[in-house]
Amino acid sequence: MKLDRRKFIGSGGLLAGGACLLPLFNTCNSGKEGAESNYSGLGLKLSFEPYNLQLKHVFTIASFSRTTTPVMLVKIEWGGFVGYGEASMPPYLGESHETATKFLSGLRLNQFTDPFRLNEILSYVDRFADGNCAAKASVDIALHDLIGKIVNKPWFKIWGYNQEDTPITTFTIGIDKPNVVTEKVKEASPYKMLKVKIGRGNDEEMINTIRKVTDVPLCVDVNQGWKDRQEALDKIHWLKEQGVVFVEQPMDKYDLDTMAWLTQHSPLPTIADEGVQRLADVPKLKGAYSGINIKLMKCTGMREAHKMLNVARALGMKVMIGCMTETSCGLSAAAQLSPMVDWADLDGNLLISNDPFKGVTVKDGKVILPSRQGIGVSR
Repeated sequence: MKLDRRKFIGSGGLLAGGACLLPLFNTCNSGKEGAESNYSGLGLKLSFEPYNLQLKHVFTIASFSRTTTPVMLVKIEWGGFVGYGEASMPPYLGESHETATKFLSGLRLNQFTDPFRLNEILSYVDRFADGNCAAKASVDIALHDLIGKIVNKPWFKIWGYNQEDTPITTFTIGIDKPNVVTEKVKEASPYKMLKVKIGRGNDEEMINTIRKVTDVPLCVDVNQGWKDRQEALDKIHWLKEQGVVFVEQPMDKYDLDTMAWLTQHSPLPTIADEGVQRLADVPKLKGAYSGINIKLMKCTGMREAHKMLNVARALGMKVMIGCMTETSCGLSAAAQLSPMVDWADLDGNLLISNDPFKGVTVKDGKVILPSRQGIGVSR
């Protein structure tokens, strides 16, 4: 039976939105009414500041290297409560301090006096200008954090998730010389699974170097680095023999026919990363990939990420929750979804040396959600 994508998106979006909103209002009406009676008429106050993350090591993938990541740190204040958000903007995605400043400066959140009108506020933010997904995510995260603090609940509880169901997180090993890779792997010894960047022509060297140090399960991220589908399939068969669990974005994100062929023949799951951004992309990838990697900075934040998770599950696809290089603010927001995913790649805060927040942690490789309200961060 052929799927009517328009009907599915409509019902999937409704289902996902309902899953997000019903627990919130069923659980928190009394808090909302109390807050409104005390602070009615007060508009949301948005403020932001640019910040640069310093990476502990040079970060190299198939197409570039970098040592810093620009981010925008955001606050939304209302009635004595403060919600924190973040936009992480690796340059290859086209956002910057300048674009985020322009976008955020134009928003008029003070027109909204009720932070619980989540869909209305975030729809306004999304329509305000095209693109700017990370900047939009910073507002989304801060608003979720604010609401969670008002009702005194963390978001994993608002969504009805079990704090104990969080997965292990991968730790990322970027492309580098064998001696540097060896040191990075030794530093990552507490982690139960490693994510290895490949796709620059030294794939076997990277994997063999790591296997001299550890036998933990691996996943690989090719970042569209492979060009020939038969060669890609041969590599995947070899990678399976080396203990690799799945392959992320092996081919060009626009070549869905090649990806569908590769996924059909692959002995390992294939996961879309660059090939998926927002909710509307998900149904198009059914059959082309085994699953999707959801990142808040690409999909405009927690609201849409939650919908994407539900739609992917309805399509029978695997789900991974990922990140950019981020502070513990962005990571803690993404981690609220982690009890419901197959895999997590939530190590972006572990790769930097100047994290201004405290939030989600990792113990013996497992994601540990803080019990603080909202997204669970303090500054």
